[in-house]
Amino acid sequence: MSRLPDPIEDGLRRGWQVIDAAGVPGARPAPRELDCDVAIVGTGAGGGISAEILARAGLKLVLIEEGPLLGSRDFDMREATAYPALYQESAARKTRDKSINILQGRCVGGSTTVNWTSCFRTPEATLDFWRDRFGLDTFSAQAMAPWFEQCERRLGIVPWTVPPNQNNALLERGARRLGVEVRTIARNVRGCYNLGYCGTGCPTNAKQSMLVTTLPAALDRGAVLLVRARAERLLFEGGATRAVDVAWLDASGLRPSGARTLVRARHVVVAAGAINSPALLLRSDAPDPSGLLGRRTFLHPVLVSAAGFAQRVDGYAGAPQSLYSDHFLGTDPIDGPLGYKLEAPPIHPVLFATTMSGFGAAHADGMREFTHTHALLALIRDGFHQQSQGGSVALRADGTPELDYPLNAVFFEAARRALLNMAEIQFAAGARWVQPVHEHAARYRSWAEARAAIAALELEPLITRVVSAHVMGGVPMGSDPSRGLVDQQGRYFHVGGLSVHDGSVFPTSIGANPQLSVYGVAARMASALAERLTGRLPRALGDPG
Repeated sequence: MSRLPDPIEDGLRRGWQVIDAAGVPGARPAPRELDCDVAIVGTGAGGGISAEILARAGLKLVLIEEGPLLGSRDFDMREATAYPALYQESAARKTRDKSINILQGRCVGGSTTVNWTSCFRTPEATLDFWRDRFGLDTFSAQAMAPWFEQCERRLGIVPWTVPPNQNNALLERGARRLGVEVRTIARNVRGCYNLGYCGTGCPTNAKQSMLVTTLPAALDRGAVLLVRARAERLLFEGGATRAVDVAWLDASGLRPSGARTLVRARHVVVAAGAINSPALLLRSDAPDPSGLLGRRTFLHPVLVSAAGFAQRVDGYAGAPQSLYSDHFLGTDPIDGPLGYKLEAPPIHPVLFATTMSGFGAAHADGMREFTHTHALLALIRDGFHQQSQGGSVALRADGTPELDYPLNAVFFEAARRALLNMAEIQFAAGARWVQPVHEHAARYRSWAEARAAIAALELEPLITRVVSAHVMGGVPMGSDPSRGLVDQQGRYFHVGGLSVHDGSVFPTSIGANPQLSVYGVAARMASALAERLTGRLPRALGDPG
């Protein structure tokens, strides 16, 4: 059987300029200095989109990525391989009090390499709130539509038409029996094999991540990519950003090797994600007169409900997320209770084992029912209610970032409603038992039993399992410096030559998986930057030339 082509291997063979100065055989020595027009820190959704647009404009780029460069031939569909290689802190990054587990990519392509391909435009209600509360009057649904359309064309984003796997089909069955509307999710895939292992890196290159789309386009146009290279700080001089101080990492990708490179640039784009971007700016002592840096960082805190079925569910097989419901998101986002989106996540053994509650014999019993277990999750829309202020990013003593994210009564009120709604849907779908992922919850054998038990559950941090894969905010946009740190084109208000092009500019969570929102916002910001730097209108993503 012939092997599928690997675009990363092919690109390296064509002569891509990739520097990996880690202590591995054949590694190129770290250059002392590099000069470019634009240095981009981070190669995920924001950095990847920006890279293609700026490279197409003829600008000389240096891309700085602290994770490794891996391709489809490295993606073996094994969690034990993928999590240490491709995720921040081996897929075990946690908030300060350890109450929330956060999944974030740490590799070339960032989270786009390992996410579950779900794509939603920023909800109009969210854009309206940003306009009214933060003065973002250029971010209407109409104004953003062309940017979303451009990204959708470039990345093959269309609604998934293949029949859902059993895990998603059970969401649809239970919801429809209760009169809850379910819709199809758009996915960024082309020629998908429907394997279901998107979270471990796509072995067939069907997922249209930055790894196989925009970054190759930039590298083919002469961009230089530094991998296992950590941006330690930005250097400012005379009110402008002059360079990025890069520390090279060892072969593990975790510890500094001692080598450093100074990347001098006309302009720096920070796109390291909504934890690492504020951390870089904090390490750099970036001007912050309003005290906004790292503040109002938002998650979609996620609650999980498990259920057992007589038939096999095999939640690891098939497109991981293909259906959703916004039925419970439609509350007043400002004054009403917090709303949430329902989705059916993939169920893989390690992720399942580390998320489910219990230990010892009880945990072993749960693992024995792995193939018959269904899961639902509720993504809480945070950041709109006056008592929903999110969290904050700070630096540990060694300069690494840490997110503090208090969970309060407003959140737990939504959490209880979400656990109740998910349990009712699962019983309506035919579940034999339902167990909220909570340290004190049991397996409930009927909806009546579950309703009474969940209503009485003590909801507190750590005993209520909360996870998230969506981090937003921390370097927020605003119409002026009193409302944000960057303007509506991503330019940092307080120092020249610096922009931020990632989800950290969102002033709240968005109430939907944020991948496409980051793509659209970054495309708009990068196009404006390319025009400022070159004096010419840039080409659209994917256009010939």
